[in-house]
Amino acid sequence: MNARAHDVNPWLVLVLVCLAQFMVILDATIVNVALPSIQADLGMSDSGLQWVVNAYALLFGGFLLLGGRAGDLIGRKRIFLAGVVLFTVASLLCGLAQNETMLIVFRGLQGLGAALVSPAALSIVTTTFAEGAERAKALGVWAAIAVGGGAVGLVLGGVLVEAFSWPWIFFVNVPVGIAAFVWSLRSVPESKDEHAHKSFDLLGALTVTGGLIALVYGIVRSAEAGWASAEVLGFLAFAVVLLVAFVVIESRSVEPLVRLSIFSVRTVRGANVAMFIVAAGMFAMFFFNTLYVQRVLGYTPLESGLAFLPFTLGIIIGAGLAQPLLPRLGAREVPLIGTALAAVGLLYFLRLTPESTYLADILPGVMLISIGMGLVFVPVTLIATSGVPVNDAGLASGLFNTAQQIGGALGLALLITLSTNRTESELSSLGREPTRSETSEALVSGFHVTWFMSALLIAVGGVLLYGLLRRRDVRAVAEGEAAPVAV
Repeated sequence: MNARAHDVNPWLVLVLVCLAQFMVILDATIVNVALPSIQADLGMSDSGLQWVVNAYALLFGGFLLLGGRAGDLIGRKRIFLAGVVLFTVASLLCGLAQNETMLIVFRGLQGLGAALVSPAALSIVTTTFAEGAERAKALGVWAAIAVGGGAVGLVLGGVLVEAFSWPWIFFVNVPVGIAAFVWSLRSVPESKDEHAHKSFDLLGALTVTGGLIALVYGIVRSAEAGWASAEVLGFLAFAVVLLVAFVVIESRSVEPLVRLSIFSVRTVRGANVAMFIVAAGMFAMFFFNTLYVQRVLGYTPLESGLAFLPFTLGIIIGAGLAQPLLPRLGAREVPLIGTALAAVGLLYFLRLTPESTYLADILPGVMLISIGMGLVFVPVTLIATSGVPVNDAGLASGLFNTAQQIGGALGLALLITLSTNRTESELSSLGREPTRSETSEALVSGFHVTWFMSALLIAVGGVLLYGLLRRRDVRAVAEGEAAPVAV
């Protein structure tokens, strides 16, 4: 359903859904710079502290498919508004949390709200703007918000923690959420799959959500319990069982949560595989670089946030360049260039030491990565949502968001394990209590492993996108035309 048919200003719709999406993406990173303050105030253990981040990622990634399909069936505007309300209320509760358990539970509720908002918002964009030049421009804005919001979160988190206190990183969402709800209630058009059965694939929703959560949880726990532990192996085996059951259920369901035939669309398949791997390398960059500047270089939360402010500028530059480059170079070639730039930026970080400086050693890598990611996210988002019927807009959006979030969560968990193992190995080899200098050296050595692996993952993602898609599959995307279904 196209919003123009209802005399709705599509660009106002874009502003409103991007405002909500910005809030969701912001909260994925804003917590990072506040973790030391949260730990000191609530007396949290190190293992408990990681769940302030992981509870959000688990519920966000686990419920994305359910949120996307619910939008198609119930109404994308309804699900979007419900998600905004849940996210806003959960943000308020996070700020009011008095202990570790309350904060972790409310962070999970935030993740659930985000899982409703994000796919519904993207599907509203794709159903409001017809395939072609206008959708390309709209998704360029979306991509800049999706990636740049993470960098802004670091800056805003630092400002709020230093000027006020850590609860304000959550309280700031409340007025934004209220404004987004009120304006969207009046201005965002409703749309849904009018031809869908009224039944809902509850069993499919339970198995895929449970399987994804068990998978992410098992990977996250591996950093502390070890890959060979009964707990980790048990959760990974449980995840496999549930996900296999999900595929069987979907193949037999009259009205499946995920219509498996959508994976026969070559653009959907290629974009999601590539984004899963790129996100696995990309999400870790914020986490480890924040640790590096705070724990090794001694930056304050505000200084840490400001250090990555240029990332937002780079994303804007990259997203802006992507649109004129698409018709000139091609929709496969532009993200290939972008992943190459990002990989080089991450490899540049291998020269970092405990004595490195910001301008000479950090900023060049940040700019290369951010410009590269801007060149990646615009065309890949276009590819992931092209050639898909309007009735499946929510499903395609949910799949793409799931690829990002689950890929990012799994990548971060794996890279944390690799980094920790390298750092602990270097410290244990000393045979004595390490000095502060030796601890910093060991931390940087662990970070080097993750920066190299992140660069490798992003490069592989770009190559896979190029290899999985043919030029004719994405010709319409590059030329700004409506794309046929490519199988």
